[in-house]
Amino acid sequence: MSSIVSGIGWHMVGAASAASFYAPISKVKRWSWETTWAVAGLFSWILFPIGVSMLLLSDFWGFYRSLDGSVILQAVLFGCMWGVGNINYGLTMRYLGMSLGIGVAIGVTLVIGTLIPPLLHGQLLHMLHSSGGTTSIAGIAVALIGIAIVTFAGHQKEKALGKKAEEFDLKKGLLLAVMCGIFSSGMSFAIDASKPIEAAALAKGINPLYAALPSYVFIMGGGAVVNLSYCFLRLAFKKELSLKADLRLPIRHLAANGAMAATGGIMWYFQFFFYAWGAASIPQNLSFVNWMLHMSGYVLFGGLVGLALQEWRGVGRRPVAILCLGMAVIIAAANLVGIGMAS
Repeated sequence: MSSIVSGIGWHMVGAASAASFYAPISKVKRWSWETTWAVAGLFSWILFPIGVSMLLLSDFWGFYRSLDGSVILQAVLFGCMWGVGNINYGLTMRYLGMSLGIGVAIGVTLVIGTLIPPLLHGQLLHMLHSSGGTTSIAGIAVALIGIAIVTFAGHQKEKALGKKAEEFDLKKGLLLAVMCGIFSSGMSFAIDASKPIEAAALAKGINPLYAALPSYVFIMGGGAVVNLSYCFLRLAFKKELSLKADLRLPIRHLAANGAMAATGGIMWYFQFFFYAWGAASIPQNLSFVNWMLHMSGYVLFGGLVGLALQEWRGVGRRPVAILCLGMAVIIAAANLVGIGMAS
């Protein structure tokens, strides 16, 4: 039971990092979003995954040369799939607005990323026929209700503050949100497909808490290819954007911007660093709940971070009360999952 509690706790730490990573990035001034995102991505998707793996593996190159090429390819391709979802995220916000876009996209990726891996492994029917599995799946349903409530609260906040989607289009926005959710599930699929890499790390004597981290070199590398290509293509071909102009700022501005972007990127990486810790503490037969815990925790801490940053100031009591209700439902969902795992 203590292992399950610590697993859920580490997932919440990772989710808190995920919900907070954009705070330092928002402090970057006089840089285009593309330059900021590329610098943050350099740290989150390339430097830290490789650097951490170098610290863990005594024979870095030998370890990766020994891996099955098909496993590496799957990790990279699913990482690319996540990268496409990540880029699509901005378009979703453009047509639906922040609250509705986030709610639909996260709801879709939670369901798909949680249930498809055990379905492909032939475990889903077994879970449905076990009391613990049924309880945990009920927790997933409750989490979706909590996300829907938080989404509604966010919509009420936007109305109170007079914020609207840049080009509101419900039909196009919902289609993009669903596609964003599907492609963003690529991270869950990549983690599942990379289990042989984790097993190889365990065979090398790496602590189970860290065994999944070497796979991030390929998973996040795939995401980096898509995200960085998108950023640099826009910087190259969009007339209003210029990497040279972004880099011509005074040294102190470059240093401040670089530090803030790097901090955000490192925080983004640490969401999956602690995801690995949480997953290592969850029983393998219930590993499907890892993605659900992470995504619902992301919504929970997103609400808490928003309150801490006073983003809800001036919206009135009702939207805040609805937000708190939604967060309470998500907490109840996590507890329900924990009960299912313990039974």
